[in-house]
Amino acid sequence: MPYTTKYNKKFDELADEERLLLDDAKKSIADFVENSSTISDVNYATRDAHAKTYAVLKGEFIINKDISDILKDFFDKERYDLTIRLSNAHLKIKKGKKDIPAYGFSVKIKDENDTLLANYPLVNFPLFPVNSVSTFLKLFTSLNRFFIKKWSNLLPLTVQLLKVIPSLFTFSFLKNTIQFISRKNDFILSLDYHSVGAYRLGEHMIKIKLSPKSVKKSFGKNMNPKEAVENYFASYEYVSEVFVQFCYNLKDQPVNKLNVEWKNSPFIKIGEVRIEKNSILDPLDCNNELLSFNPFESKPIFQPVGRIQKLRNEAYKVSLQTRQKINKLLHG
Repeated sequence: MPYTTKYNKKFDELADEERLLLDDAKKSIADFVENSSTISDVNYATRDAHAKTYAVLKGEFIINKDISDILKDFFDKERYDLTIRLSNAHLKIKKGKKDIPAYGFSVKIKDENDTLLANYPLVNFPLFPVNSVSTFLKLFTSLNRFFIKKWSNLLPLTVQLLKVIPSLFTFSFLKNTIQFISRKNDFILSLDYHSVGAYRLGEHMIKIKLSPKSVKKSFGKNMNPKEAVENYFASYEYVSEVFVQFCYNLKDQPVNKLNVEWKNSPFIKIGEVRIEKNSILDPLDCNNELLSFNPFESKPIFQPVGRIQKLRNEAYKVSLQTRQKINKLLHG
């Protein structure tokens, strides 16, 4: 394997102005979660992104026997236990309407001692439209406030959305947008899932991709995603290949430029995700709704890399703490 670019904490550093904006964003997250039961018309506090849960499942991560020594240093067991959450990216839980086809496949990896190794929130669109930390924080804060205050915050939200438009016009982003639209009606389990941004693999940096095997894109065509997932696992198992790309140089594999694909870095298969049929956990169990997939709860050698990624840590913490406080009160 060629020499890789090594992780450096400088990839994650935020400026003072960005930290102030992050504080403002955290306040908007707490406000959103506190109002989320009203926003989504449910009897519990929701997440401030990927609010709708389609299913929580138990699975396995089976490691390839012939992986390279570099990968064996991190995945030295034959199998690992997984908890998986399938979700929709919308901030609001929509009832009785067609969901936007933006899905989450969040994975919690544990060893045989039930010790958490890594959380990986994966999505079916591989890129992110914003590279600027300041622009993203202002947009996210405006979006949260729009859902709380509605039309009184429409103008600030519109201004921030206009600032994002120039970063959408990369070849990678346009290509993936076309592919996304062409697959908008495909079954949620037939789609590829990706890490948005890079993650550490010790001192290396990687991106992750899940690619399903033998799942028909037309399955559950006349069902909503939740019904389709439940029907699928009543009869079938799910198998997805797990690939990683390594960062060899920042020109071809940029860590802090999330609106372009990595190039000149082959996908290397490291194993498979397997979910047996009838593996869906109780959807009424409050503990499943309280699950956290914060990637910064992972062991340090598996944590996210990058400035936009760095924001997730504080955002996840605020969201989880607020949800736990409210939901534990609601459910005694």
